Amino acid sequence: MITRSAGRDALLVWFASRAGLLVTTLLGVSLHEYLGRWQRWDAELFVTIARFGYDGDPARPDDGLPAFFPGMPIALRLAYLVVRDWEAAGLIVSLVAGAVAMVALARLAEHEGAHGWMAVLALVLFPMAVFLAAGYSESLFLAFAIPAWLAARQGRWPLAAALAAGASCVRITGLFLAAALIAEFALECGAGREPVRRAPWLALPFLPLVGYSFFHYTRTGDWLAWKHAQEAGWGRELVWPWEAWAVTWDNAMGTGDMAPAFRMEIAGAVVALIGLVWLLALRRWSEAVYTGLQAAALMTSAYYLSLPRSLLLWFPLWVALAGLATRRRWVIMAYALVSGPLMVLNTARFLEGAWAG
Repeated sequence: MITRSAGRDALLVWFASRAGLLVTTLLGVSLHEYLGRWQRWDAELFVTIARFGYDGDPARPDDGLPAFFPGMPIALRLAYLVVRDWEAAGLIVSLVAGAVAMVALARLAEHEGAHGWMAVLALVLFPMAVFLAAGYSESLFLAFAIPAWLAARQGRWPLAAALAAGASCVRITGLFLAAALIAEFALECGAGREPVRRAPWLALPFLPLVGYSFFHYTRTGDWLAWKHAQEAGWGRELVWPWEAWAVTWDNAMGTGDMAPAFRMEIAGAVVALIGLVWLLALRRWSEAVYTGLQAAALMTSAYYLSLPRSLLLWFPLWVALAGLATRRRWVIMAYALVSGPLMVLNTARFLEGAWAG
């Protein structure tokens, strides 16, 4: 049952963690320098799209920009109307979207019989949680995806489909969420709890991809410009899973600058597989569809890339962890003692310009 304090506790954990990150990372630098340190990797590319569109900065053309869906650039443009600083706009979008996502996560966990604050704490202490603070799309995606799943759990399918469509505007991961909603709806129909006539709503989350593909078709004549941009910019070509593992392992065992990053990818793959098996053991079939499709997509790319970071989007895993910790309080304490320092370390790596997942 959802308690009145679920949202309050979620916001307390979220904003307290943001204040802790601010104190930890702001010391010794000016505000301008501090904002610039957050403008790394994808955060910079999102700002480029928001400022110049998908043609990119005329001084620095980038054919990889269509790989990024338009939800985050649109949010950045809206935030820029208020703060008039692109670097600050990304942080504000993630701060506000993260607050929405954490409240929804806490309510979802309590709907499943767990303590909501534990799910939120587990997520904000995850080693890759720096990307919930940076101007990346993870927080914005979760701000749509988790409420969508909560609405589905409550039988509010039109709302669930509309929110999932919002998630599909932010990341391709929205399609995996849409597939999971179909699986959940099928299970509910099979149990006689939902009328089949509501099924057409489940097509709604697929429409943003159609619209986005058409947009790039009008620009370039390529319906799959977003996919081809991923292949050209990041080597996300479909290969057999053992081939992806072999390439990742060889790089992880090397001595190059990126070897630690590839070791993180392997660790992320192990956690992903354990999490997927756990959800299957719990008979969380629709959640296993959502997470399993993500794992399959990432583990059949030319090499593992951003796999640990993708676990931030596995909200069923955080709900399951909260359920376990609700019954065994020592679990959340042990998790925090191990994961918290790793999160701080990875945040420092990100701010120093190193690849952090």
